[in-house]
Amino acid sequence: MKQTEQTLLEQMRITEFEIHSRQQLLGLVESDFQLLHNYRGLIESQVDALVDQFYQMQTSVAEIALLIGDADTLGRLRSAQRKYVLDLFSGLYDVEYVNNRLRIGLVHKRIGVEPKLYLAAISTLKTLLFDVLRQQLPKSPERQQLLSVLDRLFLFDITLVFETYIRSLVMEIDISREKSENYARILEDKVRERTRQLEEMTRTDPLTGLFNVRTLHESLTRAVRAAQRRSEPLAVAYLDINDFKDINDTQGHQRGDEILQMLGAAIKQVSRMEDSCFRYGGDEFCIILPNCREELAAEIYISRLSSELGKVLPGLQLSVGVVQTGPAEFAEPEALIREADRRMYTAKHMLKNLTPG
Repeated sequence: MKQTEQTLLEQMRITEFEIHSRQQLLGLVESDFQLLHNYRGLIESQVDALVDQFYQMQTSVAEIALLIGDADTLGRLRSAQRKYVLDLFSGLYDVEYVNNRLRIGLVHKRIGVEPKLYLAAISTLKTLLFDVLRQQLPKSPERQQLLSVLDRLFLFDITLVFETYIRSLVMEIDISREKSENYARILEDKVRERTRQLEEMTRTDPLTGLFNVRTLHESLTRAVRAAQRRSEPLAVAYLDINDFKDINDTQGHQRGDEILQMLGAAIKQVSRMEDSCFRYGGDEFCIILPNCREELAAEIYISRLSSELGKVLPGLQLSVGVVQTGPAEFAEPEALIREADRRMYTAKHMLKNLTPG
C-alpha cells in the first residue's frame, strides 16, 4: 500500500497497544479517564466562554493573528477548539482520539504554525482551563488529582502533535533528498550523453557523417585482430573522386562539399551493417569490410557504388583500390592502407590513360 493511502496511525505505526503503552508511561489509567469524564458537564457549561477568552488572547498576538487571517477561519478554529476541550473530558482516549491529535499536528505544520506558537497556545489553553477548574471546584485532593491528570493528558497530546511535526520534517527532507538525487541522476545522464556526443564528434567527420581518419588505424587494427581470431578474410577499399580539384575550381567549394556529402550518403547506402566507413581526408575515403573477399568488395565499391552515384551525380567518376588480407596470412593495418592506396592510384592512372586527352 502506498503511504498516501494509509491513515496517519498506519504511517506512524501507532497501534492500540502503542497508545496504551504511551498512556502508561505518563501514569494515565482508567480511573484517571473516568475522573476526567465526571467533569465533562462542568466544562461543557464553561467551554464557550473559555474558547472566546482563548482567542481574544491569541488574536492579540500579531504573529498568530496573521496566521488566523479572516473571520471564517477564526470561526472554524473556534469550533475545532471547542471540540478539543470537550474531547479532553470525554473519558475515551482511543485510536480515534489519537488520530485526531495527529491530524491537528499535521494541519498546524501545513499552515505554518511553528512549534513555539503551538506550545504557547497550549500553555494559554491549559492556564485558562485550570483557572476554570480552580474557580468552579473547591480545593480538595480530587481537584488536585484532576489537574494532575489533565496536565499529563496535555503532555500525551503534545507528544503526538510533535511527532507529526517531526514526521513532516523527515518527509520534507526525504523528498528534498529524492529531488536532489533525481536531479543528480538527470545531470549525470546529460553529462554522459554530452560526453557520448563529444566522443562521437571527435570520431565523426561533420561534413559526410562518416568516421574520421583519427579512428581509422584503431578500428582497422581491431578488425584485423578479429579476422585473425576467426580465420576470416578482411578487405579494405580505398577510393577518391577523379578530378575533384577541377570541380572545386570550376563549380565552387560549396558544390564540392555537396558532392562529398552525397558520396558519403551513397557509401552508407551500399555498405553492410558490419562495414566501417571513413573519410580519410579531402576527397579520399576508406572502408573496412570484415569477412569480405576482394572480389565482393570490388563489386560493392566499383560497380554498386558507381551505379548508386549515377542516380544523383551522373558523370562523377571514382578511382577505387581494394586489397584483401587473410584468412591464412594477415598483413599489418598500415600495410593494408598503403596497398589499397597504391591500387587506387594505379586505377586512377589507368583511367586517365583510357580517357582521350
